[in-house]
Parts: sequence; structure tokens; C-alpha cells
Amino acid sequence: MSGKHTTRKQDYSKWYNELVQRADLAEHSDVRGCMIIKPYGFAIWERMKEVLDQKFKETGHSNAYFPLFIPKSYLSKEASHVEGFAKECAVVTHYRLKNAEDGSGVVVDPKAKLEEELIVRPTSETIIWNSYRNWIQSYRDLPILINQWANVVRWEMRTRLFLRTAEFLWQEGHTAHATNQEAREETARMLEVYADFAEQYMAMPVVKGRKTESERFAGAEDTLCIEALMQDGKALQAGTSHFLGQNFAKAFDVKFADKEGKLDHVWATSWGVSTRLMGALIMSHSDDEGLVLPPLLAPIQVVGIPIYRSPEDLEKISDKFELLRLAFKNKGISFKYDDDDNRRPGWKFSEYETKGVPVRLAMGPRDLENGNIEVARRDTKTKEIVSFEGVEDFIEGLLKEIQSNLFEKADTFRKEKTSDASDFATFKKLVNKGGFVSAHWDGTEETENKIKEETQATIRCIPLDQVEEAGACVYSGAPSKGKVLFAKAY
Repeated sequence: MSGKHTTRKQDYSKWYNELVQRADLAEHSDVRGCMIIKPYGFAIWERMKEVLDQKFKETGHSNAYFPLFIPKSYLSKEASHVEGFAKECAVVTHYRLKNAEDGSGVVVDPKAKLEEELIVRPTSETIIWNSYRNWIQSYRDLPILINQWANVVRWEMRTRLFLRTAEFLWQEGHTAHATNQEAREETARMLEVYADFAEQYMAMPVVKGRKTESERFAGAEDTLCIEALMQDGKALQAGTSHFLGQNFAKAFDVKFADKEGKLDHVWATSWGVSTRLMGALIMSHSDDEGLVLPPLLAPIQVVGIPIYRSPEDLEKISDKFELLRLAFKNKGISFKYDDDDNRRPGWKFSEYETKGVPVRLAMGPRDLENGNIEVARRDTKTKEIVSFEGVEDFIEGLLKEIQSNLFEKADTFRKEKTSDASDFATFKKLVNKGGFVSAHWDGTEETENKIKEETQATIRCIPLDQVEEAGACVYSGAPSKGKVLFAKAY
């Protein structure tokens, strides 16, 4: 854990890559574009998954699982969908290997060619809606509210751990409804679930918005999103919820009989978040010393480290920490006692700082004698001596304070890095400084593309709380009905 490390100011991208590996979260695999999520990183993802899964179930959804492989013909049924994913698909063409005749290893058996190629799942709308066709006959079968935890493959050549990899983990919700209104309500409801998770658990403020037509999910009629701002001033799309209309129901001929016996196509939604949230979590709060985790997602919320000279000291200190362990267990606080005698306390302090453990406790012979314990918080790097009596209640309150402080700090940063531009010269300067730039847009894809070409900034979203106001487009000067949020993004 020692040695010099790249700072955010020196090279933000390098800082991020180093931190992911220093904190033992993930590493590159020998398979190009794919990552290995290490136990500590996976423990954070499991905590995210646990919270989100509970929220999905509270809103009436059930988990299911659909195949990893999708017949190529399924993707051809929804034209805009296949166009959106065609360049990212991994394709299975054969089903068998054989030993090479020259003994050099294994080769693909040319006689084992599939009659129809299989696509490795880039997303599951097509195979799920093919199944829904058999599940839905009448209004009594609706709504169907299903979520799937899975891995997907979208071929990426330029990758970055967690943020963009060829294979990643995610959840994808797929729901079927009897009416347009029900499906739209579901789309909005799930966006709120994502926003609540981001702000309440990740301590990451987000803007809820709508994607422009060119940025919508392939095959969707409307895409809602949450956008967050990272410490380098770049935006990151943290979650999306899509209103699919009747597009997939029509493509797969999924109809239902309503109460009057009239046949109609089903209305659909899909929504998802991925391990990209890990990248968002890292970049929202971490500093030059290492990871900073909000307590509600930290695998270890409190770590205890004994400082001792003799076995007798260690035994007495360990007895005290055992009392704390039991008290923390009763309060639902995750605690680790590190009495590994192969590592010195200073090394341990550095290790847990790098791993972002929210609270560190240290106790030595003098603390034991005085009935005290040292409490260090990761977010502010401050320390204080606290009476051992009742320290568990103090820590419980401190964890809540740290959670709140991380959100407030990130929210203040976002507000400070959000500005308005009324002319293009100002717009370009603000975009180059980083952050969200609110500006009028004339609603055309041509202008959207021109701005992207000239500044690398994209329309992150049309904020849902946008107030309609007449103005002039920041680029074309044409009439505009309201402002949208621009930023450079991941």
C-alpha cells in the first residue's frame, strides 16, 4: 500500500485505473476487453445488488432467468433494435472443437456449423418477448413484472475497468402491461427506484431526465435516465428506464384479449443498471489516498486495529474489541477485527484507507488504561479519542453522518459545476472546464450532432423538472422551448 500514486489532478484517468487495482476491486483478464472482479469489488457489487433486488421486489417484481444465447433471427424482428446492437454482437457459429491433425491443439470442427448462428446476449428484449408470446393470452395474464440478474456482452475495443468492458454484469427488468398508461407509469416508477438508490445509498446526486431521440435505447419510444457528475467534470449515465410502446409486442406478435374480448398488442418497458455503478461510486467520492465508500454500501463499515507490545496487551485489547463486535452485530453494523500479527498497524491503517472503510478504530495499552478508543473517519480523515463506554452508539451516529456528508459534498460539487450558457462561445468555454452546461437547444438532431462534433459534448438529458421557456438555441439561434443539459461524458 506504500509508494507514490498518481493524483486526480495529475492524470484523472490514470488515478482511476490505479485506484481500482490498489483497492483490490478488479483487474484486466487475459480475455481482451474483459475484467476479473476481485472479492472486495464483488462484495460491493453484491451489496448494491442486495439493496436493488429488495427495491424491485417491493415494487412487485420477481426474478427469472433467460438464456445467454439468442437466435440471430430474433434480433432481425425489431429493425431499430438490431441496428442499435449489430456492431456490438458476439456471434457463435460452431458447437464443437476437435484435435488438430498435426497435434498443435484444438481447432473448430468445420462439420459442427450451427444451422442458425447464436448471438451472445447484448440485452434480452428479443428472447424475453418471444417467451411472453406464450405466456400472455388475456388481460388476466397482465402485468408481467420480471427482473433478471445476468451478464451481457457488447463488443468493446476501448475498455476501462467497470466503466466499459466487453462483458459486464447487470440487471434488466422487462415488463408487460395492458395499457399505454400503465407502461409509462412503470417506466417512471423504476427511474425513481434508481434515483433513490443513487442518492440514498451511493450518496451520489443525480439529474432525472429524458434522452433525446438520437440517444434513446434501440427500439424504445422513450428513454428516461439518471445522470451523475464525476469529480473530473464528466457526466456518467448511471441508469436508464425505457418505454418500449408496442414495438416488441408487434415484432413478436404478443397480443392479449381485454375484458371486452378485443385483441390488442401488449405495452412494454425495460430498465437496467450495471457494474458501471461501481465506476460511478469510485469517481464520485474517492480521493488521492484511495477509495471512499458510503457506509450503506461498504462491505466493512468499521475496522478495529489493536496496537500492542505484549501478548498480554493483545489479549486485553481483543477482549474489548470482542465486546464491540457483539454490540455492532446487534446494530447490524459490519465490523472486522484485524489482529493479524504479520502486518504492522501503520500498514493496516494505509490498507483500510485505500479500501475506503468508513470508520477505523484503534486501541493501545494507554487507551485501555484510560477507557478510551481512537476513532478515525475516512471521509474527512479526522481522528478523535472517544470513551469506550457507549462507543457503539457514537459509531452508529457517525456512520449516518458520513453517509450524509458524502452526499452533501457531492451535491455541492455538482451545483458548483452546473452553469448556464446563452451563446456558443461561452458554451464552449464552460464545456471545456467540465461540468453540466444548461442551454437552449432547437430540438433538431442536426444541431445536436454539430455541437458534439465541435465540442465533444452531448445532450445528457432533457431534465424532467424542466420548465418550458422560450429562448434561442445556443448553437443555431433557432427558437427553443426549453433548456437541456450538455456535458462531456463517459
